[in-house]
Amino acid sequence: MSASLPRHLLRHGARWKAPYATAPEEGGGRVHEETEDPLRSPFQRDRDRIVHCTAFRRLKHKTQVFIRPEGDHFRTRLTHSLEVAQVARSIARPLGLDEDLTETIALAHDLGHTPFGHAGERALCAALSEYGGFDHNLQSLRVVTRLERRYARYDGLNLSRASLEGLVKHNGPLKGKASALSPVVVELNEALDLDLENYAGAEAQIAAISDDIAYDAHDIDDGLRSGLLHSEDLVEVPLTARIIAELDRTFPALERSRFAAELTRRLITVMITDVLVETARRLEERGVASARAITQAGEPTVGFSENLAREEKELKGFLFSRLYRHQSVMRAAHAGEAIVTDLFKRLQSEPELLPEVWQVELDIADERRRARRAADYIAGMSDGFAVAEHRRLFDHTPDLG
Repeated sequence: MSASLPRHLLRHGARWKAPYATAPEEGGGRVHEETEDPLRSPFQRDRDRIVHCTAFRRLKHKTQVFIRPEGDHFRTRLTHSLEVAQVARSIARPLGLDEDLTETIALAHDLGHTPFGHAGERALCAALSEYGGFDHNLQSLRVVTRLERRYARYDGLNLSRASLEGLVKHNGPLKGKASALSPVVVELNEALDLDLENYAGAEAQIAAISDDIAYDAHDIDDGLRSGLLHSEDLVEVPLTARIIAELDRTFPALERSRFAAELTRRLITVMITDVLVETARRLEERGVASARAITQAGEPTVGFSENLAREEKELKGFLFSRLYRHQSVMRAAHAGEAIVTDLFKRLQSEPELLPEVWQVELDIADERRRARRAADYIAGMSDGFAVAEHRRLFDHTPDLG
């Protein structure tokens, strides 16, 4: 069913530190200098700051796939982030990497997500088309560097360079993109030198692929639970078809909830195992002996094998056409887009409607600044708060049901 792990990875949860791990003492410092904690590494502090920040708590009420679903079993953006972190640690530990840095990037990667999931992001991207657009990854950076206001000496969370670099580059280097870089990336790069031309460390690469693993698996689980997907549909996809065949042999006539859970669990196991085997192969083949060697490899070090990468791409295509574009999902998404678009137009044109704290230091005459401030405010909203604000400001609010 799955490849055998190299013997040196079979440590049953034991911790070890590989020479290619990012060392906490080489994390690169912070924009605002601080005395280090005697009990926690810089990456532990970063993780703790993420968990305690306001934006992280708000993820509890932000859409993953289903907008304001009936029932309490479907994933939210918060439970998704927690599942990404769990998958990421499961990969980082056997490889001897820094789990705290891996977890920090995994937990922080979606802090900038809008209400109503990607529907809200599409709406803000369109609304800001003349002002640099909107991207949830860049918004996550704005959250951790500017928008969180928890400390007396600075705005943001003042994360370490390694954590910020991982957030900036977890989807790959920014080669040849200097002219198109967001101001927040330019500012961070000037302060900390994020080495934008090269790949992020292995910990950030793990966070990125763990995001794929988590949402592939849990979106299938939620799709089955919702009744929008059926086991017969998933037999069309080679990756899930093999697992379903094994389940049918071992547990014939398994009830739907147990079937969904078993399929999800086994799919995650198959994908994690493949990443470990393939990454270990690349490390050995390239003779990687330092964290710097990973960043300068010119290609990803962490990844799926060629076969699984192809099958995972097929699975994504299946989910896009059969779940994400399902008429009931799209109906709610269109309503969410309309709510976000209405809120942006109103708040951008009438900034006096923003809460007082959001009006501080806002230059009313600067159209770009007004637009970005309105977007920052809206992006931080939970689904429910966005609906409540729309009802406060408009006579009619689109139905999300």
